[in-house]
Amino acid sequence: MVTGTLEMTALEILCDLIAEFEGCELESYLCPAGVATIGYGQTGKDIRLGMKWSQEHANDMLLKRAQQAINEAIDASPVLRYQNAEKIAAISDMIYNIGINAYRKSTLKKRVDATDWESAKTELMRWTKAKGKVLPGLVKRRHKEAELLG
Repeated sequence: MVTGTLEMTALEILCDLIAEFEGCELESYLCPAGVATIGYGQTGKDIRLGMKWSQEHANDMLLKRAQQAINEAIDASPVLRYQNAEKIAAISDMIYNIGINAYRKSTLKKRVDATDWESAKTELMRWTKAKGKVLPGLVKRRHKEAELLG
């Protein structure tokens, strides 16, 4: 994706995060949570096992869904509008991964809304499990998101 630039936008940072932690699979599969997934971690009612995508389609869907996650993050926590690209990307990545409904109900959202970034980092680290099991990939992802919060 986009790397090596001095100043990156939230969308660029977010796409890099998603690509790093989701990888890209052009044939659908069940993720560790048992959800049909394709592309860069794309899920939803329109994703089912047996699907195949082109790399171009996967890239297009990454951009579309990443922008949607940013919009959802700013809508749910308007204070993000006044934060740097790294903070916006970190919270948007969390939303991309857990979904907007889970974020809206979370203590993490309360910490973000209060701009309590140290407590937000702690809250991020509570989201490292799938089906009750800690996943090393989620631990790494949450550490990276926490790092971006500053």
